[in-house]
Amino acid sequence: MNLITDQIITDWQPHYERLFGKFSLELSHRLAASPLFSDDALAALIEKSPRDAYHVNYSQKTPGNPPKRREGEIKGLSGREVLDVVKSGNIWINIVKPAAVDPAYGALLDEVYGEFEERVPGFKSYKRNLTLLISSPNVSVKYHSDVPGQSLWQVRGTKTLYVYPNSAPFISQPALEKLILGQLRETDMPYEAWFDDYAEVHVLDAGKMIHWPLNGPHRVVNGDMLNVSFTTEHWTNELRRHYAVNYANGILRSKAGLSHLSQQVTGLSYYSKLALAGLVKFTPLNPQRQKVYTVDFRVDPAAPEGVSDIESYQFAK
Repeated sequence: MNLITDQIITDWQPHYERLFGKFSLELSHRLAASPLFSDDALAALIEKSPRDAYHVNYSQKTPGNPPKRREGEIKGLSGREVLDVVKSGNIWINIVKPAAVDPAYGALLDEVYGEFEERVPGFKSYKRNLTLLISSPNVSVKYHSDVPGQSLWQVRGTKTLYVYPNSAPFISQPALEKLILGQLRETDMPYEAWFDDYAEVHVLDAGKMIHWPLNGPHRVVNGDMLNVSFTTEHWTNELRRHYAVNYANGILRSKAGLSHLSQQVTGLSYYSKLALAGLVKFTPLNPQRQKVYTVDFRVDPAAPEGVSDIESYQFAK
């Protein structure tokens, strides 16, 4: 049994290199003990993160896929006060640029990907990102899909992750194209309750992580405690090829009315679509626009579920 205990991943096995990126792969890690995820560190990050570096969300607690989430703001509170609201309320905070506040999170991200690149032959990643998630007990995250390669790392608490096949009917080709073109938000992916009959169900305790196949739809349900986790995302040349093909297919479907579109990433068809994607994406023809968020609540320690309504306003990022 080949255990590597002086690195972040503690239970890597040689055959995992053949599974990585192709199947869901659940692993153990040693970050549950890291001071980067203590209350002191989290409070400091919350206080120092500018408005464009975080999201705070709320949604009603309902079984299955929750209703559409709301966007909020944090004003006039210390990081500790915000953490207290998260522990007893119904919100989750995504700090999307922790490395810009504390370079230690960037160093952690590099160390994580350094290990995977060392262990998986041919795996070379770039445009990496780490998003820190601090969420209330029993919070649910809607069924959604992500565009880059994605992993989830559980540091404190327990959550249940449902991972669905990355193919129709769980994710349709037109829906994926709209997601890539910015015409559909990741949390607006079509979902039906019977999808759960075909989901992989992973219970992630502190010290567990999971990496799943590209664009695999998933949703999350927290256990009855504060949860702290983070996601990592990345690109590779292979993932970029899939992105370019789906980007071009979305243009051909919406502008030319084509419907039977190949997702091949080799051959003449691929290179034609790569050229089309480049022509559109890097010119004024690009349909992608900044995302606009409507903020309609603030974090409030005195309010039920930690949420007080405010007059709504919008910001783009």
